[in-house]
Amino acid sequence: MNDKLPEAELLKLNSQFLRGHIEEGLADMATGAISDDDNKLLKFHGSYMQDHRDLRDERRHQKLEPLYSFMVRLRLPGGVLSPQQWLGLDAIADDCSNGTLRLTTRQTFQFHEILKKDLKSFMQQINQLLLDSKGACGDVNRNVVTSINPQQSSVHAEVYQIAQDISEHLCWQSGAYGEIWLGEDKVFQSGEPEEPFYGDVYLPRKFKIAIAVPPRNDCDVLANDIGLIAIVDNGQLQGFNIAVGGGFGMSYGEPATYPRLASVVGFVPADQAVKACEAIAAIQRDFGDRSNRAHARFKYTIDDNGLDWFKDKFAEYHGQPLEAVREFELEENGDKFGWTEAENGQSHLTLFIPGGRVADTEKQLTRTGLREIAKMLQGEFRVTCNQNLMIADISPEQRKEIEAIVTKYQLDDGSQGSALRLNAMACVALPTCGLAMAEAERYLPEFIEKLEKIVVDAGLPDQLINIRMTGCPNGCARPYLGEIGLTGKAMGKYNLYLGADFSGQRLNRLYLENVDEKTILDTLKPMIEQFAAERHENEYFGDFLVRQGIVGEERTPQMMHEPLINQK
Repeated sequence: MNDKLPEAELLKLNSQFLRGHIEEGLADMATGAISDDDNKLLKFHGSYMQDHRDLRDERRHQKLEPLYSFMVRLRLPGGVLSPQQWLGLDAIADDCSNGTLRLTTRQTFQFHEILKKDLKSFMQQINQLLLDSKGACGDVNRNVVTSINPQQSSVHAEVYQIAQDISEHLCWQSGAYGEIWLGEDKVFQSGEPEEPFYGDVYLPRKFKIAIAVPPRNDCDVLANDIGLIAIVDNGQLQGFNIAVGGGFGMSYGEPATYPRLASVVGFVPADQAVKACEAIAAIQRDFGDRSNRAHARFKYTIDDNGLDWFKDKFAEYHGQPLEAVREFELEENGDKFGWTEAENGQSHLTLFIPGGRVADTEKQLTRTGLREIAKMLQGEFRVTCNQNLMIADISPEQRKEIEAIVTKYQLDDGSQGSALRLNAMACVALPTCGLAMAEAERYLPEFIEKLEKIVVDAGLPDQLINIRMTGCPNGCARPYLGEIGLTGKAMGKYNLYLGADFSGQRLNRLYLENVDEKTILDTLKPMIEQFAAERHENEYFGDFLVRQGIVGEERTPQMMHEPLINQK
């Protein structure tokens, strides 16, 4: 039967529990690359091999191989780290990476342009900080994300602990990580299973879990394979509504692939959350499509079999059925910037980090300023799912010191920016991502500046509009939840999606396909002007487009591929 498995499944099966030939490949200094098979296995270790696409032609003309390097993503459940860990990562950015820290939409850090010769040192240094990168990529459960929940301190602490417990429980167990990166003695013996949950072929595809604490939906909980929606009564966490089958990856021109929001199916008490996630992941492990990777995500398993089937399987795997869904309300999915007061008397400060890129530039020393805060902070840092940063648990005694550093380094200047800018998000895209078809992170500020003029001219200087941009159709910046969503189609060309809501509970819809900046701005200008003239009080842009019939509220998988307006 095994010889009938597709190549991706055979690779996992024959990898000796994710060892492959990674160690030998790292030792070969004749090239900056590793083999394609080992690159696929490396993802389970939290890393992707990439090359600098801006330099491809130049290096080709010089008869040099591409400038290969590695991206490493950390496993950081809940996005929380100590000031000491921040300082450690800051130092590693200079020692092994490109001198920047990149905050991701999965509430963790990515480091870019790590050369092969520095990769082991990088892994060893993060291990010394009590961090790792296991399962940050690959066909396993990814980083577990949560609401940063600045007001309800006790609930946040409880939810954060559950996120950590889920992450540890579903983390892969093979000794390969210690052997390859940390120099631990080899422990693998053929025939002795090292993965009590995953087995020798792991999951069919990646798997994502998020926890939201209503009314905030700052983690876009319904965009995940499992969404846990906290039910809080009188300040006490009762449990979670469970939503299943979310996911945003798709391929252009393939209607069988599509974004999907998770379906809310039932409730479990808080003390069952970890085991419930294990049961759901096990259902995907056993019934997910292993013959076609494009159809291997949990959303397709749910749609192929139906929610009633899932509920029956959950009762079987979990040992008891789901309880009835509890009432909840999600209001918005952005971050609240500036100072907030927690119930325990501490303060939190959320800072806008453009593109999630923590760097020093000629205009602003963001990285230096945050380093100075980390040196004296007695609280913690929390990475948000919108690529921003919260400095959390600041005591009244430390607040003035923090405020002085923030002022000195102008760290809150971004928080005073336009509402458009504060609610815009982009993936990394070029020059490092091999999937990117167009710019995203580098282009977004320029696009926002031009859109800002249209918005201001229309009389909407403070209007919140949620904008998401990616360099390809995959969901790294969750583009299908943008009131304005742009996905790269070719250099300078994007698909334009419109009409999501502002709470992460309605997908947008393809409006224009493969269009340039001028066409996009010329299309949005009259819509924004009409919005300014005819909007209801407190109405969001996406809701206005649906109410006016400019974009239909109904969504089907096919609508994600068929533009509302046909271009010549």
